[in-house]
Amino acid sequence: MDLRSLLAGTESTLGEVVSVVGTTDAGDSLDCVVSDLVIDSKTVVDGSLFCCVPGQHFDGHDFAADAVLAGAVALLVDHELDLPVPQIVVRDVRRALGPLASMFFGHPSAAMAVVGVTGTNGKTTTAQLVANIVGASGRRVEVMGTLTGARTTPEAPDLQRRLAQWRDTSVDLVAMEVSSHALALHRVDSTRFRVAVFTNLSRDHLDFHGSMEQYFETKAQLFTAAFSEAAVVNLDSPYGRLLSDSSTIPTYGFSISEIDALRMDANGSLFLWRGREVFLPIAGSFNVSNALAAAHTALVLGFEEEDVVTGLSRPVVVPGRFERVDLGASFAVIVDFAHTPDGLEQVLIAAAGVVGGGVDSDAARGRVIVVFGCGGDRDDSKRMPMGAVAAERADVVVVTADNSRSESTEAIIGAIIDGATRTTRRRATRIEQEPDRRRAIAIALGLAESGDIVVIAGKGHETTITIGDTVSSFDDRIVVREVWQEMGENS
Repeated sequence: MDLRSLLAGTESTLGEVVSVVGTTDAGDSLDCVVSDLVIDSKTVVDGSLFCCVPGQHFDGHDFAADAVLAGAVALLVDHELDLPVPQIVVRDVRRALGPLASMFFGHPSAAMAVVGVTGTNGKTTTAQLVANIVGASGRRVEVMGTLTGARTTPEAPDLQRRLAQWRDTSVDLVAMEVSSHALALHRVDSTRFRVAVFTNLSRDHLDFHGSMEQYFETKAQLFTAAFSEAAVVNLDSPYGRLLSDSSTIPTYGFSISEIDALRMDANGSLFLWRGREVFLPIAGSFNVSNALAAAHTALVLGFEEEDVVTGLSRPVVVPGRFERVDLGASFAVIVDFAHTPDGLEQVLIAAAGVVGGGVDSDAARGRVIVVFGCGGDRDDSKRMPMGAVAAERADVVVVTADNSRSESTEAIIGAIIDGATRTTRRRATRIEQEPDRRRAIAIALGLAESGDIVVIAGKGHETTITIGDTVSSFDDRIVVREVWQEMGENS
């Protein structure tokens, strides 16, 4: 039996599979034993049920023959194939896969508390802060999301397999990010969430969803009895208020207005919550909102306020989320994953708060210098708005490459610059463009003076950059240090 199945202690017959997917079309092989569920023909082992998932670029049905040669004993398909193995024919393989995977791995989400965090921004940090609170109470906790796998939310078999392994090793709670793609593509179907958390919603993924309305409706699925038992929502967001008003499950709201005496610097935030002093060791007002999301989630789960205060104050570094790169310089450098107009704006507001005076203040303060680009083959409607936000919220803007993929880096930069120069609320006194991201970082560091803050946005924790068909190693945090050292050697 495959090690992955052995860890989860799983094995099913095709008869059990048929009973879940709601079809009787499996021939005379209902006693056939299945030892694993697989959607990638390269990972098939003897005894696998190969699920032929149609994708954006490839169709699993085209790889079914390879899967059979590799040891697949049966197929889950949406039409019969000319192959000599039992085939379970369903109308929609993706819709069938979630309930099937949950059954196959013994419904793991029903055996422990699972928290699902969704929203355009803040999912990763909020999930980690929930984990910190749970860990502070002595419970076993795991986190699943952007930093733990190739996808923010894994495909259904991988998701249920991982949950089952954690269940079998006595994990008490899982804090997981739930992407809109995961909801739309049925990856989390039949996963049971003790609490669903909504952070915010702003322009993103419109190339996939088509409109903000559809994007919201997709997210809103998580806040129904079909998925979740309770909800925690951000009342500072109009979409959060809409969820609160329309939710059919118990809903608890949070707002930045519930904290007092907020003070921030590059090392974190100090504030009063319910009369208790909290030091949150990650900077940015948006992270205070993420902390409140985690705090209310913990309260709904039955944790005490003291657990919340202790957990939020524990040391935490969320890679690429307002992460400080210490160069020993007289200015600050922050790397952040912000890749949407709202995300970039919130990071720049937070950066202005760090250097003093506030973003709209005329008081003396350091400058905000931002380096960023936009990804290719993704929602191109956010490029001009991101340029506008950068010019409105920063003093110096350096536009560069992100993951351009098959698009022209220069064309992407042109759209961003167009947005930056057209805005009538421009604060930036200097707007540069440099397609080479390394040289762009060097420009920003060279311009920085004492008291300034340099924000390098868009890639965050990512360790590669894709230009055309070439994937190269590139970690903003490492490159910043390398460039700074080179500048010192050449000075």
